[in-house]
Formats: sequence, structure tokens, C-alpha cells
Amino acid sequence: MATTADFKNGLVLTMNNELMTIVEFQHVKPGKGPAFVRTKLRNIRTGKVIPHTFTAGVKIDTARVERRPYQFLYKDDMGYYFMHTETFEQSTIPKEIISAPQFLKEGQEVEILFHAESETPLSCDLPAYVVLQITYAEPGEKGNTATNALKDARLETGAAVRVPLFVNEGEKIRVDTRSGEYSERVK
Repeated sequence: MATTADFKNGLVLTMNNELMTIVEFQHVKPGKGPAFVRTKLRNIRTGKVIPHTFTAGVKIDTARVERRPYQFLYKDDMGYYFMHTETFEQSTIPKEIISAPQFLKEGQEVEILFHAESETPLSCDLPAYVVLQITYAEPGEKGNTATNALKDARLETGAAVRVPLFVNEGEKIRVDTRSGEYSERVK
């Protein structure tokens, strides 16, 4: 049990039999009436963000979660297979809880969030940026590099991204896994 004084960004709490994480919070002390805490909570299972107001000092149920380092091995019809980097234990994760499965490459390091009491995986987060090789890109036209025109490209994982005209097939690029956008070329 904790109180609203223990709130911090990233704290996981149990509310209405759902696991919610605090995205942001603000302690408000109005001139008239009791103090309260205005929060934005994200449902870990669905990803939906909802606003919620707590009376200051109210008791809340916190959930114990652990982030563990894993390495992506392969995928098949049963799901995605990961190996714990310290214990070498293998786990199967469904596609629905992976943040950006289209950018997963064999050997990729990820963090999997586990509910400590039930040992169930809650989410699988890729690093903010991954480096991938372009397997197909149409050639850029000369003279079009002055504008920020984009073309379609296919990555080694099969994902499609929009890249600038000067990026060619065979080059490596850095991709933002949160938005799925091209970030920069990598030498």
C-alpha cells in the first residue's frame, strides 16, 4: 500500500483490476477545499491513457513489476521467442504486447516488463532507435535532393519506411521505433 505522496512517473498501480502506470501527475492545493492529485494513467494492457483525480493522502495498491533484459531469437506461428540474457531462460511472447514487432531483428536486445507476482509478461519494449539495413529502395532522381522529398524503402525485417531520396539500397539507417520514422544514415 502507498499513498499519493509516493506518486512518481512510471509507478505501476492496480486500479479496477487493471495495471495502470502513471504518465504524469500534478499535486493541486486549491484555496478552498481539500488538496488532490491530478494524474494521467496509461493502461498497460491496452495502452489507453485516461485522466484520473485522487484525493490527497488516499491509499492505493501498487503492483510490483520488473524490467528484464532479453534477446530476440526467432518467431513462428506460436509467437515470438526471447532469451533472458543472464539466465538463458527462453520465453514466448505474443505479438500484441510487443511495442514495434516490425522492427525486431534476430539478436536484438529488448526489455520485457513482467508482473512480479504472477510472472506474466506485460509489455516488450524495443530500444528507442534501431539500426537496420535497407534491402530495397527505388533509386533517387538527381536534382531532387534540395527538397525533403521521401521515397518508400523496405528494411531487412520486412518493415516499410519512408526515407529521403539520397538513401540507397544496402545502406544502414537508424529508425525511431516509437514513431516508425527514418532518423539518420549510419556509416
